[in-house]
Amino acid sequence: MTLSVDRLDQVVTALSTVLAPEQILTSKTDRYNRARVPAPFPVHRWAERLPDLAVLPTSTEQVAAVVRIANDLRIPVVPRDGGTGLTDGAVPLRGGIVVDVKRMNQTHELDLVNRTVTVGTGINMLKLNEELARHGLFYPDDPASYPCSLVGGRIGTSGWSLIGSRYGHTRDLVLSFDIVLPTGDILHVGDGIGRKITKSSSGYQLKHLFMGHQGTLGIATRATLKLFPKPEAELSPFWAFDNYDDAYACTGALARAGVATFAGAVLFDEHKVAYLRRDDEAYIPQPSDVRALVCAVLYGYEDEVRAGGRRLFRIARGHGARYLGDEISAGDWAARHDRYATPLHGRTKQGQVVPMSWHCEDAAINYSELPGVTTAWHEIVARLRRKTDVFDDWGMFAYTQGATGADYLTEIDVGIWEQQLDDAAWDLWVNAKREIAAVAIAAGGSISACHGSCREGEVDLVPDELGRGFGVMLDIKRTLDPNNIMNPGKYLLDRAYPGIAP
Repeated sequence: MTLSVDRLDQVVTALSTVLAPEQILTSKTDRYNRARVPAPFPVHRWAERLPDLAVLPTSTEQVAAVVRIANDLRIPVVPRDGGTGLTDGAVPLRGGIVVDVKRMNQTHELDLVNRTVTVGTGINMLKLNEELARHGLFYPDDPASYPCSLVGGRIGTSGWSLIGSRYGHTRDLVLSFDIVLPTGDILHVGDGIGRKITKSSSGYQLKHLFMGHQGTLGIATRATLKLFPKPEAELSPFWAFDNYDDAYACTGALARAGVATFAGAVLFDEHKVAYLRRDDEAYIPQPSDVRALVCAVLYGYEDEVRAGGRRLFRIARGHGARYLGDEISAGDWAARHDRYATPLHGRTKQGQVVPMSWHCEDAAINYSELPGVTTAWHEIVARLRRKTDVFDDWGMFAYTQGATGADYLTEIDVGIWEQQLDDAAWDLWVNAKREIAAVAIAAGGSISACHGSCREGEVDLVPDELGRGFGVMLDIKRTLDPNNIMNPGKYLLDRAYPGIAP
């Protein structure tokens, strides 16, 4: 704990005026369970990132009351939704109060005429879509962590949807939301004052300011979401290639094909194919001459999906692709969520099987820069592996969101023997993350396309990427959070408070 016993008692006493006893959690188990995320961190240092307590509010008003108390007492506040983030957005760096929103999971309004739904931000997409399916609708925000990530976390990261080319990403699908500011004030943001408006030119576009801030500007509590008809058909063909270059060219051609039902295309490189063969129990092994894979995804009505599929198959054949068959195509696409939820893989090291966790560095990269970035990133991980066997290269993939080369979500997955991740190995990893981020910036890309870039390593280059924009971030943070209580230590935003010890 970072608070003294007396100070903790003071905080609990104050919170007891607005929350019931069962909504205030102080046990070690409750605190540990709300400090971990999938991204590996040295096991012996987990205790450095514990909250002093956690709370379980059930309404916007309760969140606002908690934040006002924290602001008055100068206690850090860290919002936590599904805890699936990969850059420590939900990890306390200064102790304090974790605000766990999972009990705010109600559906407040389902508008079948305007095709919107208003929900508490503690609901996840899987449960929401089970309810919407009864009405022939769905909410198409589809991250890899779909079964366990929550709407509020998607707002906090401005997440990427795996079917975003067809329906848009979180920033497009969330029409408006209520957010509790660091002072405890409640603000509604969207396009205009209406909750269900998709386009307004009245003033600044504040909705986007409060997306992707990793909990540093407030806590989203209630959101109105855009809905679509549940697709009648989907098609997810996988094609094999004997070299990366042909697969790369095919990916670009598929994205530019002008197929209206196109939801995305994914390019897996040779390192990723080798990893799938070796470690992925869900993968159906392919012949050794398969060196790259491409997947395309289409959603829509059956007749239009069939027409679009025929066009994509012609394009793929023209690039030397081999169709892998219906079983692999349907099965691999269906497994896209399962692989996120089961990140541990057994690897044989030093004569025994050990659990390997994973981390993925993500960037937004233009199509034209993909081959160079791919080569550079693998070289960085190769240098890392020569220094220690704690790390492993699990390959790269690039995911396109539309018909232009701007931009491709590009990720390299790195297996990490977390139990052996000592301070020396951690320092090597942090340095490698800086190098990976530097390559992305040099290629004219962004350090992160969806996960965020507030973890040690890549965060050091955020000012380089944003330039004067980073100064604007500091100005906004200082204005909205004068006491630096909201998720302090993230995104280098402590620099907004010169002369005040972090």
